[in-house]
Amino acid sequence: MSRYLIAIHHPEDYDAALEDEAMGRDIDALNEEMVAAGVRVFVGGLQPVRAAKAVRRQPDGGLSVTDGPYIETKEHIGGFWVLEAANMDEALEWGRKAAAACRAPVEVRGFN
Repeated sequence: MSRYLIAIHHPEDYDAALEDEAMGRDIDALNEEMVAAGVRVFVGGLQPVRAAKAVRRQPDGGLSVTDGPYIETKEHIGGFWVLEAANMDEALEWGRKAAAACRAPVEVRGFN
């Protein structure tokens, strides 16, 4: 079995307060299905991107800490699952279910 990341992408201005009860039930059901299938290793939701800190190495070897994400983009990872799956095709099946439950695009990527 290999491990895969399924990352949920939210727009920069995503407001979690707008998530409805149906979406919460769908995500809960997906989590239960993943546990029952024995594929879920870890799951986590992330705080809003405005709460992020970025640590950068400076040319002199020092480190700086700044507010905000490391990369300025229009979308950010809002949450993720780490799964154990037989192959990318199986991980993509879970990714499809995640995209449907979260009503958001997801990225499926294997670990080295």
